[in-house]
Amino acid sequence: MRTTQTMTVSLPPAMVKEFEKVRKAENRTRSELIREALRLYFSKRVPEVTASKAELAAIRSGRAQIKRGEYVTLDRLLHDLEPAHRKARRKTARKNPL
Repeated sequence: MRTTQTMTVSLPPAMVKEFEKVRKAENRTRSELIREALRLYFSKRVPEVTASKAELAAIRSGRAQIKRGEYVTLDRLLHDLEPAHRKARRKTARKNPL
């Protein structure tokens, strides 16, 4: 069973010239250089983030609090954040500037 797939890519002539220049300078095959370029692109686009020790400790602490029932539901939080209902005031007549 084949472990790779062949792809065809179109590039402008100036990019091909630069590509070949880099490939020869680094003594790489075209496939190696393309794979490396894609790895770099993927890592910058979606970087892999590792949690710090402090963050992992905070996550463990939060999970323990949830198990103990120490949490607030989203509905309750939103309710608590709503402004208190204000008393309706009488509308005052606006002065007509004309």
